[in-house]
Amino acid sequence: MSRTIPDYPRGHELLAGRSVLITAAAGTGIGFATARRCAEEGARVMLSDIHERRLGEAVDQLEKQTGVRPPSRLCNVTDEAQVRALIDAAVDELGGIDVLVNNAGLGGTVPIAEMKDEEWDAVIGVTLTGTFRMTRAVLPHMRERGSGVIVNNASVLGWRAQVGQAHYAAAKAGVMALTRCTALEVADFGVRVNAVSPSLATHEHLSKAIPQEVLDELEAREAFGRGAEPWEVANVIVFLASDYASYMTGECVSVSSQRA
Repeated sequence: MSRTIPDYPRGHELLAGRSVLITAAAGTGIGFATARRCAEEGARVMLSDIHERRLGEAVDQLEKQTGVRPPSRLCNVTDEAQVRALIDAAVDELGGIDVLVNNAGLGGTVPIAEMKDEEWDAVIGVTLTGTFRMTRAVLPHMRERGSGVIVNNASVLGWRAQVGQAHYAAAKAGVMALTRCTALEVADFGVRVNAVSPSLATHEHLSKAIPQEVLDELEAREAFGRGAEPWEVANVIVFLASDYASYMTGECVSVSSQRA
């Protein structure tokens, strides 16, 4: 079993000239890794998040890493007015939206018998309904342009069971179904919709949602004996956003080395 992390990849201009909007892009997880990888692949990137301080830090960090300061905007994806305002701002800032990455999600570990309605509603509201709201808001713009790509962040828990994750798994399974249905509805307009389904991407904020002993167990089940680096998931998002995936739509791509 190898725990070796591969070398960080260099850019190949896969998204040269494209404009990319990413939700939940602050912090150390998949969202920021995606923003960085998209920028390194030549895209103009706009970051959004609900956390003001973390969003500002992410903007500063991306500028330091890439030499370009990205535009950003606060947005709570459970608020329709904020979602609409984000789309309008991204169109203005970027000159249009070629790619939307729906990364916003909320997790937690709660047994079903102990789960409160508000805990269920919060996870579904951010993870599934938030993805729906963002998709609904951007589609008129992409349809008018006759092109566009949406990449949703789902999870292998949309396929697999895990104790204490019923709300999160249900939300991610919903994201998968939303991905497939939306893809069929918008194919005639030149818009592609796909999803990534990571098994385990390791970053410092993950332990706030999942106990460390559970994370250790999940890592032990991975074929490589480790979770993915967030940028390893971001690489697949970049691929789906690029012309290399031009014939792919409605797909949920597992980013996983998990045995189970």
